[in-house]
Amino acid sequence: MKLSARLSLPAFLLFSALTFAQDQTAGQRAYDSRCGRCHGGDGRGSDMAPALLRGVGTRDDAQLALLIRNGIPGKMPGSNVGDEELKALIGHARLLRMRSRQRPIVRETLQLTDGRTLEGEVLGEGFSDKQLRSNGKLHLLRRVEGGKYREVTSSIDWPGYNGDPRGNRYTTMTQINKSNVAGMTAKWVFPVPNGARLQGTPVVVAGVMYVTDVNQCIALDAGTGRQIWHWRRPVTPGTVGASSNRGVAVIEDRVFISTDHAHLVALNRHTGEEIWDVETADYKQNYFATGAPLAVGGLVLAGVGGGEHGTRGFIAAYDAKTGKEAWRFWTVPGKGDFGSETWKGKDQEHGGGSTWLTGTYDPELDTIYWPIGNPSKEYDGADREGDNLFTDSVVALDPKTGQRKWHFQFTPHDLWDWDATETPLLINADWEGKPRKLLLHGNRNGFFYVLDRTNGKALLVKQFVKKLTWATGMTPEGRPIKAPNQEPSEKGTYVCPSQDGASNFYSPSYIPATGLFYFQTFEKCSVYTKRDQGDWTPGKAYLGGSQQTAPGVAEHYLRALDIKTGKTVWELPQPGPAQGWGGTIATATGLIFFGEENGAMMAADATTGKPLWRFETNQNWKSSPMAYQFDGKQFIAAIAGGNVLAFGLPD
Repeated sequence: MKLSARLSLPAFLLFSALTFAQDQTAGQRAYDSRCGRCHGGDGRGSDMAPALLRGVGTRDDAQLALLIRNGIPGKMPGSNVGDEELKALIGHARLLRMRSRQRPIVRETLQLTDGRTLEGEVLGEGFSDKQLRSNGKLHLLRRVEGGKYREVTSSIDWPGYNGDPRGNRYTTMTQINKSNVAGMTAKWVFPVPNGARLQGTPVVVAGVMYVTDVNQCIALDAGTGRQIWHWRRPVTPGTVGASSNRGVAVIEDRVFISTDHAHLVALNRHTGEEIWDVETADYKQNYFATGAPLAVGGLVLAGVGGGEHGTRGFIAAYDAKTGKEAWRFWTVPGKGDFGSETWKGKDQEHGGGSTWLTGTYDPELDTIYWPIGNPSKEYDGADREGDNLFTDSVVALDPKTGQRKWHFQFTPHDLWDWDATETPLLINADWEGKPRKLLLHGNRNGFFYVLDRTNGKALLVKQFVKKLTWATGMTPEGRPIKAPNQEPSEKGTYVCPSQDGASNFYSPSYIPATGLFYFQTFEKCSVYTKRDQGDWTPGKAYLGGSQQTAPGVAEHYLRALDIKTGKTVWELPQPGPAQGWGGTIATATGLIFFGEENGAMMAADATTGKPLWRFETNQNWKSSPMAYQFDGKQFIAAIAGGNVLAFGLPD
């Protein structure tokens, strides 16, 4: 029997009914007896268990087999099921998921308030909103009196990980200010399917928000949080570290996301369909990817993880239209290349230098600034004597060729896992009476840096934490003067800051009017132990020892530094165990929004640090807030736990 690829709605329903009636297979019988009571006969869930359809879509057959047989402790019992029955059961679960996605296409012709008509496929709708795709393009609509619709406006977007490619999470919108911020409310919430401790930043382009998890990208109506499309693929078995995804880049009608197995994928922004997929590195050699790509002109730049697993880091640029690689910069030099003399020993081949945090871009100088991670076998430097360039550095690159312009290394020969993966924030400001192009960087090692971003010269280096034992000071060039007896040892060495760092990947911000740099900081220490763990092996970590947070007081502060002196102007202590990783965004109205240690979204006065507003999310922050304008209204949004939250003023 040969069926037409296109069925009318009645024919489709008749075909589905006949198929269902004939499908009294072993798979259905197994499902009905083992799963249907709790998950529902159609897999859409019940009061006893959630829908299983999403979980089926994000796991391969081997992963589903383990789930069915082992269960989930405290949530789902395992099943002692034979191989043949298991195969049939998995097949039926996939059939249920396929049926759930075969919804009939509904098309409508709508009358718009400007006199036009719009005909297309309805993707979603509510009492006041509708999402329509017409001629391959998304249209976000709002219902008005008389049965007509208007298209929404979206004049201020957040088009990349940091919004501004220069890396400053700062908005010039002025609707939300010190006088009305106390009245802010949650406007909508979207729970990311199977999301938990997400680390991404929402991206908004033309009123559509894109949020991610591992191997997932979801498009939402940024005014309501209503889902428009959802791209996903199963988690890749055998990857060593891809437990998060931090976001996407957008160029014209394409969205770019990195996958757990170090692929870069281009999606159609309006449909979520894949356009191209390229492998950036071999995941079987311990590579993975978690970072948000960076859009620069017609290129998409992507980095990789694996610094704790003996990879050799790189930044790679791809043509946005074709996926063809344009250039690649290796963060651990090859033999004979510039910087290779800073590596003595066998560990150069597996030197680390991962690039998992998104870099920044200066359109004035046409220069990319990318923060580089720690060297591998981080706690044992015996087989990598030297400074180990370009680990723990920021590198300035030509976006056309990938050639290095300059570099600055914050922690030469790092033995404490202090990546330089904090955002290189680019500003123009007066310095000693003259306008300068500056790069601001609050480093994990406990020092604040102001660099001349035209040449990498250190203009200011200032300690910003109280607990710091590893260095006694800095040379005029910004090279640390290391303290004795601070290397990891077999007995364990007490070192401050801790491995988590005095700061980390959570985003900083800067307000030109105050001249202050705002960022979250830790005051805690670690005990570092060196241990021989043998040679590098695929699939295993390459650490050279271990660390644990030292007992004692651990403190968390939001700090504001004067960029010209490096001195702390104010600090806001946050009670708790110092385990919250929420970043900041600053506003032109003098507010700092941030994720607070105990799970609240907060706003503070940027001049004094006085708390002005809070909303309890009861989640451990792993992300940084952003801002956008939708239909003329200002929104502040963030991802807390597994939820996307959008805030604004009352209507």
